[in-house]
Amino acid sequence: MTRPTTPPVRTVLPPSALPGLDLADPATHARHDLSEIWRTLRAEDPVHRHRPAGGGPAFWVVTRYADAAEVYRAPDLFTSERGNVLASLLQGGDSASGVMAAVTDGPRHRELRRVLLKAFSPRVLAAVVEKVERSGHDLVAAVAGRPECDFAEDVAGHLPLKAVCDLLDVPEQDRAFLLRLTGAALSSDQPDQSPLDAWQARNDILAYFGELAKSRRERPGTDAVSILATARIEGRPLTMDEIVANCYSLILGGDETSRLSMTGAVLAFTEHPAQWQAFKNGEVSVDTAVDEVLRWTTPALHFGRTATADTWLNGVPIAAGDIVTVWNASANRDEMAFADPDRFDLGRTPNKHLSFGHGPHYCVGAYLGRAEIAGLLKALRDRVDRIELTGRPEPVYSSMLSGFGSLPVRLVA
Repeated sequence: MTRPTTPPVRTVLPPSALPGLDLADPATHARHDLSEIWRTLRAEDPVHRHRPAGGGPAFWVVTRYADAAEVYRAPDLFTSERGNVLASLLQGGDSASGVMAAVTDGPRHRELRRVLLKAFSPRVLAAVVEKVERSGHDLVAAVAGRPECDFAEDVAGHLPLKAVCDLLDVPEQDRAFLLRLTGAALSSDQPDQSPLDAWQARNDILAYFGELAKSRRERPGTDAVSILATARIEGRPLTMDEIVANCYSLILGGDETSRLSMTGAVLAFTEHPAQWQAFKNGEVSVDTAVDEVLRWTTPALHFGRTATADTWLNGVPIAAGDIVTVWNASANRDEMAFADPDRFDLGRTPNKHLSFGHGPHYCVGAYLGRAEIAGLLKALRDRVDRIELTGRPEPVYSSMLSGFGSLPVRLVA
């Protein structure tokens, strides 16, 4: 394995850049390494008031692990119902509030979550996970030995989407169409993507699942769409809005984050060859490797909440109605929560990262997400000898997601 010879993709921003920083701007995360900013905030201003941005109000930036976990655990004080990411919070709210589990709290959230967990039962997932391992080997085998491949596009762009489409039983002929839409809905490979393009992609996904849900209500199977389409809460079926919104949440959550983690894992292997060798030689387990990949890459940069009442967080007064953002990217590198957090250590244990969130909104698809990454890591271990970076990785542009939309590498069989 060789180390990268291309210039670093992101420039390290010094703490002096903090006053002018705009965390709501996708270019901030695509173009800059914020590790020094996060380190300074954790040490000196862990509950930081960010200036007004994105045409919206000021908001709080939570950077320490313990404070992040406190926010996640308290939906009564920090609700998701007005949105759970900056993009929607700064625009006044999320139209899916009350119908999508991710932006619903209280009894309705618990009931929607209970339905979603049925879609991720061991019985439903068994066949999906088996296919994930086969698909991982097939995708890696197809590119191993080529002079070059774009790992993000040729491998990571297919495996998670295939898994979540299997879970939802999306017809094969529709999957390429959905891949294009999910790639545009939350992030972009280009800095100048129009907000209208992202809005259109999201609406096209919703329209697609509206049609699919109608057909599954008439002819249900055992897939996740059928489970949602036939579920009843307090004796009443879910509304079409609830079915469609939660299908949307499942496909975006199950595709984008896993894809970015997989791509980030391969880049990390080129940067830390000793860790690749330790994994390939069986010195570390697949399970610990998966969790370290998730901590290291942290594909979901942040989640947002709104304070429901005047309260305090780490000695800082928070007013009712304030937007509070929890930055997983910082919490997962907190020196008080992880030993030597800036070291990529595939044998790290314990490793209670926040990449799947925490508390009542802990990701319902966490098991499948881990299985997808595990399937890929096993395929790399079994079929690849060396990984060589052959070009410049290109980051995605998003204030929500972190990772690379292009990763040129050579996988030596």
